[in-house]
Amino acid sequence: MLKLYRFALSGHCHRAELFISLLQLPCELIDVDFAGGQHKRPEFLAMNAFGQIPVLVDGDIAIADSNAILVYLASKHAQGQQVDWLPSDALRQAKVQRWLSVAAGQIIYGPARARLKTVFDAPINVEEAVRISNELLAVMEKELGNTLFLAGQTPTIADVSAYSYIAHAPEGNVSLQPFPHVRAWLARIEALPGFVPMQKSAVGLAA
Repeated sequence: MLKLYRFALSGHCHRAELFISLLQLPCELIDVDFAGGQHKRPEFLAMNAFGQIPVLVDGDIAIADSNAILVYLASKHAQGQQVDWLPSDALRQAKVQRWLSVAAGQIIYGPARARLKTVFDAPINVEEAVRISNELLAVMEKELGNTLFLAGQTPTIADVSAYSYIAHAPEGNVSLQPFPHVRAWLARIEALPGFVPMQKSAVGLAA
């Protein structure tokens, strides 16, 4: 059985948890004492030398980094699925990779960081994070006006990677109301069989 070391309020962890659930794979969820520094202890560092969550353990293999976990699961465990989560043709692969890069870039520096301030009181430049968020959402709004999902007309790991922090952008006081195509895209992901939500924080004012 798979084991996922996670922190429930982490969007990075939710990416992995969501995809495991969409694939209907049995998995033990192991909560890491993040505040207590468990992720920096030797036994955890043996799984991920960077001391970051999530970590996926599959037998004697440990996979770190949320996007790497998505690629691993799609490559090893998604065969036979009706959804082609990691397309094999070059163009769609490139489109997926583009959004994985966005998830590690603009999404982190925008909505994820804005949420870090309100949920964890991290020392973040909120104005800059909100600006990046709105610029990102404007691009997503335009592109999702032409396709149902980020890399085409069917879902891929690009959507799984982007979903968590976009869905929870309001917790960082980033409003989704001006972006109806983005909100419709979120609803399409939430309608997928096996979808599981991320735990909500009690903070955030924008809708």
